[in-house]
Amino acid sequence: MTENHLTLERLRATPLPMPEEGSKEQRGTILVVGGSAEVPGAALLAGVAALRSGAGRLRIATVGSAASAMALALPEARVIGLAETEEGEIAPAAAASRLPPLAERCEAVLIGPGLSAGTTADAISRTLLSAHGSASLVIDAGMIAGLAAQAEAVRSCRGRAVITPHAGEMARLLGMDRSAVEADPLAAARRAADLLGCVVIMKGAESWIVDPSGGSWHYGGGGVGLATSGSGDVLSGIVAGLLARGAEAAVAAAWGVYLHGQAGRLLAERVGPIGFLAREIADAIPALLREAEAGTGP
Repeated sequence: MTENHLTLERLRATPLPMPEEGSKEQRGTILVVGGSAEVPGAALLAGVAALRSGAGRLRIATVGSAASAMALALPEARVIGLAETEEGEIAPAAAASRLPPLAERCEAVLIGPGLSAGTTADAISRTLLSAHGSASLVIDAGMIAGLAAQAEAVRSCRGRAVITPHAGEMARLLGMDRSAVEADPLAAARRAADLLGCVVIMKGAESWIVDPSGGSWHYGGGGVGLATSGSGDVLSGIVAGLLARGAEAAVAAAWGVYLHGQAGRLLAERVGPIGFLAREIADAIPALLREAEAGTGP
């Protein structure tokens, strides 16, 4: 991937895989690991976005206290309830015993929506980085800050991993001031891609996508309405859903950023520049995909 402004015309040069007629397994299985007692909906939003992006089968591993409600709210998913810590987060011991066999049977694994940075998140990421098998990975939210200490494990994914930091998460990952990241987000994204050997989506009012070879794409942003609770969870779910369908990491990242941004533009026209919800971003994706893949998109 060379440095380009992200446009639909350029994306069509790297089309998304279109599954043939057949079972849901042929469209890919995704595992979302996330949620906490205080933020259970993040994993749900990501899971919905993955299905809206075309993944065929969804599993969500989350805290036991939220599992039943999540299963009812999203009956399309298999929801696995895990033991949790006193703080209401997924217990590392439960993650270590339950997640590896689940991850090994998936085409894509998304780690992080609704999880806070810290020792618990680091323990869960270590488990999944060593157990994902051939699955592609999307690493989001609280999982990102501790990745510098696990750089070799991320690099072992051999370019099949994507991270989705905003400026604060990138600053913690690289050990630098947030203001420095905001001053030159492309340089920060390139530094992270070099450190981890993965695709980086540097989120912000404008977004950069950098692949491990140093190539980059720039997206001008989908509008201020995307700066809303849960929007990042939807983006990570879109990317993971496209990976489950069989897209390469850089392709899934580029299409994911574009679709997320275009959903923001579309909703701004329909609803107004602010006030739409993250769930509505996810719900807009199928129509945008249809138009884009048919050659009639904006």
